Amino acid sequence: MKQKLLSLSALASLMMIAPMSQATVTGNIGATSNYLWRGVTQTADSAAVQGGVDYSHESGFYLGTWGSNVDFGDDTSYEMDVYGGFSNSINDDFSYDVGYLYYGYPDAEGSIDFGELYLNLTWKWLEVGAAKFVTAGDDVAADGLDDKDYAYYHIAVSYPLADSITLGAYYAYSTGDVITSWYGVDNYSEYNISVTKDTSIGAISFKLADTDLPDDDVKFVLGYTYEFEF
Repeated sequence: MKQKLLSLSALASLMMIAPMSQATVTGNIGATSNYLWRGVTQTADSAAVQGGVDYSHESGFYLGTWGSNVDFGDDTSYEMDVYGGFSNSINDDFSYDVGYLYYGYPDAEGSIDFGELYLNLTWKWLEVGAAKFVTAGDDVAADGLDDKDYAYYHIAVSYPLADSITLGAYYAYSTGDVITSWYGVDNYSEYNISVTKDTSIGAISFKLADTDLPDDDVKFVLGYTYEFEF
């Protein structure tokens, strides 16, 4: 908890001292019919309300925080994330994004918070990326398994069909002791297709998502996000 509070305090301080000509602060609010994290529901297939704040400097440095309600079948009721990193363009077609993302569950009974380093590379409408746990609470994985043994790889396509409509396709692969503890398998794949429509009052998305986890079913997810600048 102390680490999360310090991170949020640092974010707020940077927002206040950075010249507005060099930085922007934006917010987002939204809702989804099912909060999926890496293909798996975090809300017992129920709806979620979500939102966050982002600080972005013209140098490429950024910080942010984001939250959502969750339902793990216990007393854990919400997730609060803090992240920071650096992103930039190599040329008109290539860009990169490297950073650290901390997933916090402040009212969880156990120590289930974790954090990962990530790297994403983008060429035009194609993105590839990888993430690896580098911090983890003692209760993230079951006894005898490594709480930080988790790796994630993805490839994504985001192709504009029109000025305000984007078609998306996504594939990812997760592996490690954490996956074994959570789902009883050594690894699994996830995949989804989506269509996003930008409007004057926010973005509306439609997604079909599935995994190859045992007994998992295809999920249809309707989402809405509104972004604004402070």
